[in-house]
Amino acid sequence: MRITLDELRRKQSAVIDLLEILSLEGQHYMARLAMDDRLFLLSDNNGTTSLFQSAWQIQDTLASFNVRETQIVHPSAYHEMVGMEPAEIEPLRIRVQRQKT
Repeated sequence: MRITLDELRRKQSAVIDLLEILSLEGQHYMARLAMDDRLFLLSDNNGTTSLFQSAWQIQDTLASFNVRETQIVHPSAYHEMVGMEPAEIEPLRIRVQRQKT
């Protein structure tokens, strides 16, 4: 599911339970938001996924919202890089921020 910044602003008391900053090839990042037991990709008004130049840029963009936890998610292509068959490997998750409960 997709959500724009305008839609997010219109949500009353929006709480982002988990902000996942997904690391992509080519030094791009995208934001996946977990809210109300649903996942949303931050997108523009045309339905295109918003791409950012850094994790900081995403955090700055969403700074006015209540974000409970932020993680940078980096998928691994290690097996393919060393000539092994592709395998399902859980992505590296780095917790950047978490509110105390």
